[in-house]
Amino acid sequence: MQTPKAILFDLDGTLADTAPDLAAAVNVMRVRRNLPPAPYEQLRPYASAGARGLIGAGFNVAPTDPIYEAMRVEFLDQYASAIADQSCLFEEVPGLLSGIDQLLLPWGIITNKAMRFTDALVPLLDLKQARCIISGDTTPHAKPHPAPLYEAARQLGIDAAHCWYVGDDLRDIQAAKAAGMHSIAAAWGYCGATEPAHWEADLILHSPLELLDIVRAKHLKTSSS
Repeated sequence: MQTPKAILFDLDGTLADTAPDLAAAVNVMRVRRNLPPAPYEQLRPYASAGARGLIGAGFNVAPTDPIYEAMRVEFLDQYASAIADQSCLFEEVPGLLSGIDQLLLPWGIITNKAMRFTDALVPLLDLKQARCIISGDTTPHAKPHPAPLYEAARQLGIDAAHCWYVGDDLRDIQAAKAAGMHSIAAAWGYCGATEPAHWEADLILHSPLELLDIVRAKHLKTSSS
């Protein structure tokens, strides 16, 4: 892997542990329907899959079902009403971002969250210093399409081939490969229904600071050569 000129991150499950608030929105809906709350452990793996994944996990309802769209709107409205009650950055993420800043590397966020939610959540998580923030509706396509990743590279003025993209979902790795970016699976995140070992990512890492160690080593090697 080439030394990165920029590092781009997924948001949910990569930089931020947002699953508690996403799961809470599902369980508010379940209580309204006289259903018991679903166990958090059941819902957490689907947090990076958005409304589609969480409604599927909480209600066994698929996007093709007639009731799905109404449930999706209800879920998103409920989530928006309590978007950061429990969400926070993963423990090592502040140290990772501080270390990247010390290397004078630009970093940004690419998420499938709609701007409605990204713009509300990012300031509450103290991620305003991101050099670019690409939401699921910033471009005509969301991940796994490469368009959001190309847009991030364009905004940074850096060729996509010189960017690393870090995410905790198969779609993140697929998008990175389609955009020609180096792909890094964030195994500390939610990871969905499949194991990162099956994603064919360029790297699988188990902690944010592991990523920082690799980036520092790459930059040290480049500066000394």
